[in-house]
Amino acid sequence: MKTASEVRQEFLNFFARNDHKIVKSAPVIPQNDPTLLFTNAGMNQFKNIFLGQGKIEYPRVADTQKCIRVSGKHNDLEEVGKDTYHHTFFEMLGNWSFGDYYKQKAIAMAWQLFTEIWRFPKERLWATVYYQDEEAAQAWLKVTDINPGRILRFGEKDNFWEMGEVGPCGPCSEIHYYTGENIQSQIAEKINQGDPHYIELWNLVFIQYDRDATGKLNPLPAKHVDTGAGLERIVAALQGHSSNYDTDLFQPIIAAIADLTGVPYMEKTGMPHRVIADHIRMLTFAIADGGLPSNEGRGYVIRRILRRAARFGRMLNMHEPFIFKLAEVVGAILGSTFPEIVDHQKHIQRIIKAEEKSFGKTLDRGLEVFGKIKDALETAGEKIIPGQEVFKLYDTFGFPVDLTHLLAEENGLRIDADGFEEAMKRQKARARAALNFQPAQTNQAGEWVVLSEGPDSVFTGYQKIRTRSQIRRYKLNGTNIAVVLDRTPFYAESGGEIGDKGTLKGKDFVIDVENVRKSNNAIIHEGKLKGEAKQLSSSVTARVSTDFNRSIRANHTATHLLHAALRRVLGEHVHQAGSLVEPERLRFDFTHFAKLSDDELRQVEDLVNQQILANIPVAVRHEDYNVARASGAMALFGEKYEDVVRTITVGEFSRELCGGKHVKRTGDIGSFRILSESAIAAGVRRIEAVTAMEALKYTRVQTHLLKNISNLLNVEPEKIEIRIAKIIDELKELEKEISRQRGSRMANSITGLIAKAPQVRDVVIVTQQVEVKNIDELKKIGDILRATLKIGVGILAAIIDDRPSLVVVVSDETIKKYGLSASDLVREFGKMLGGGGGGRPHLATAGGKLRERIPDVFSQAQQIIESKLSNIKDT
Repeated sequence: MKTASEVRQEFLNFFARNDHKIVKSAPVIPQNDPTLLFTNAGMNQFKNIFLGQGKIEYPRVADTQKCIRVSGKHNDLEEVGKDTYHHTFFEMLGNWSFGDYYKQKAIAMAWQLFTEIWRFPKERLWATVYYQDEEAAQAWLKVTDINPGRILRFGEKDNFWEMGEVGPCGPCSEIHYYTGENIQSQIAEKINQGDPHYIELWNLVFIQYDRDATGKLNPLPAKHVDTGAGLERIVAALQGHSSNYDTDLFQPIIAAIADLTGVPYMEKTGMPHRVIADHIRMLTFAIADGGLPSNEGRGYVIRRILRRAARFGRMLNMHEPFIFKLAEVVGAILGSTFPEIVDHQKHIQRIIKAEEKSFGKTLDRGLEVFGKIKDALETAGEKIIPGQEVFKLYDTFGFPVDLTHLLAEENGLRIDADGFEEAMKRQKARARAALNFQPAQTNQAGEWVVLSEGPDSVFTGYQKIRTRSQIRRYKLNGTNIAVVLDRTPFYAESGGEIGDKGTLKGKDFVIDVENVRKSNNAIIHEGKLKGEAKQLSSSVTARVSTDFNRSIRANHTATHLLHAALRRVLGEHVHQAGSLVEPERLRFDFTHFAKLSDDELRQVEDLVNQQILANIPVAVRHEDYNVARASGAMALFGEKYEDVVRTITVGEFSRELCGGKHVKRTGDIGSFRILSESAIAAGVRRIEAVTAMEALKYTRVQTHLLKNISNLLNVEPEKIEIRIAKIIDELKELEKEISRQRGSRMANSITGLIAKAPQVRDVVIVTQQVEVKNIDELKKIGDILRATLKIGVGILAAIIDDRPSLVVVVSDETIKKYGLSASDLVREFGKMLGGGGGGRPHLATAGGKLRERIPDVFSQAQQIIESKLSNIKDT
């Protein structure tokens, strides 16, 4: 039986023998496509070629692409675990032809791979084509020996592929496979009907049209082939399994889940195992490529998947974090193909573990909320939990509906399923709006105007900041202009380094370049057109700003030194998780689990400055990717590297893969100062820093500030800390004295308050709003009042930090005689203030949002206490 690794390698070897360039998978977090939350198909990284916006470097390409489908049109989330073949993460095997071979060759190779390499039984295979695509139908008859009766025609729904409502599109041809036991029972009518015995294994898309805004199909000048085959389905079929989860891609994960939970896996009851096995794969790859859980965008999706896995963990009686441990098993299965999940394994596990801990607390709070819902229903004599409450438990506290249903049954309640579904529909509508990533808006309009022919976008900026160049094409909208040159010294935004700024000077015009970006392999200069030229000449002088260039180089090399210094001070677990290189500053995100101490920050800063003072040459080399990685070169989160990579080496201190611009020697950086260090996510920290003149400016500002403070305090700079500490101690003593005096004044007035207070039976009810600095002062006054009261209740209110606070006290004799409880009373008063509270029988506190309701609390206190006393007999 073939292993999944063997199947994958046979696919790649087959297409390599057929003259295809084998390329690496793109990251699952798209780098330059704001229209996507996640990479969801193999064609994503070639999108610009299909749109006619990118160069074709290789006419034939093949790969295995990491894919995530959890949102938008391709959303399989709710099916995961229920059936045997839907996944949030999967591998897409694919081969492409960009204007090279077409339908006949694509079909011939697909059939050869299926029947000769993988040896699928021909009598179990079916082919489908678009009902109007006679060319594909004839190709199946001509280049394969498939039974003609097994070539089926379908309409647009099943056999026509479109990138969007407009744009490249075309018919497709699919290969389906019968998995049932009775080979004689196959019938054509079950293809494309959702029958689990007939599964689609491969889709061959023939991109031959461009659909315009009117819906008309216009033939494309160059026709392409785009194919996709889910590795998981292929492997299941080849291994003779009816479920993808029974393959060697999932079984080690499922076995680990069973071992950790003590719950054995069985197909009928194993949905929790399947869901967790699927979700840990998605989480591992998303986090390895730079994704982080958060409350918006793709971070929200990652958090939702993680919490969904944790919920299913509770069904397996797991109340402590355990999912993070499974990342190691995923690495063991797929790490040889995708080494990034092994390189970043500790980081992945820390992120998942932190989220599991956080969600555990959230889930426990949800159980408290359910208890309150149940109590409210019992009080009202109701038996049905409103749909909105069920949705609140699901959306806010992560309760699956079946868990709420189970809890309801145990308490003799039912749930409003229809109301829940309506709330879900509204939430999905909001989610679609929130997660609908749109193409980046530019200030360019119109069509490209071609000024000269030939190759374009040759980058010369590593060595030069000025070149004589030819404009190949431009796009103009008022004074906003986008330009592509034959060669350019301008660096396009990439790898955290922002695009260069400068000028393009031609005859009678100047273009101030404000931004430089890449569209596939084209370097696009965006800026403002100035001058009197009625028509642009093709010849220009392209010049990058000298100061901008110098600062960018210094800051980029400094990020490499910072990365290496952090690993030396904190440990080898530190990896770059993002960066921003601007001329004024640098920002560096890295994996670490704790705040850096002042001493650690000093060590890091000193290490970087030592490298700068040593004036070490910065070496640039181009070498094979695998050789560079084997030699210890650091690769970054979410980057896609070619076979030959550029390495930046600083002596024995730092070695990284990088395409950015750098100084020639570390001394060119000048100096390095850390401005701040902070947390940006669980397990991810951020450092902001400056170099060269910006570091000098920062030092001057700090020195000036220190001098001013020294003058204000009238002490030498080295004695400022002692003087401030003394001032703080004096202030604390002063605050204590003020608090004592305030309490003393209040104690003196308490006797008067008690004398004027109303009574219910013999219980005195004292209400008073006072001025205090914090809740502790309010409680102290409450203690004085309670000690003074013989039989009575005190209700004290104050505005603290612009919000209302209450302290309720009940004397010991009152508790003994009537059983009144301060905690019972304060809960009712807290609700009146739009909040809540609690405490002990003798003293309790509450807070809220409605400060204007304090008089209502006082006015209703007597009635509330009288009501409670009416139900209590004297003891």
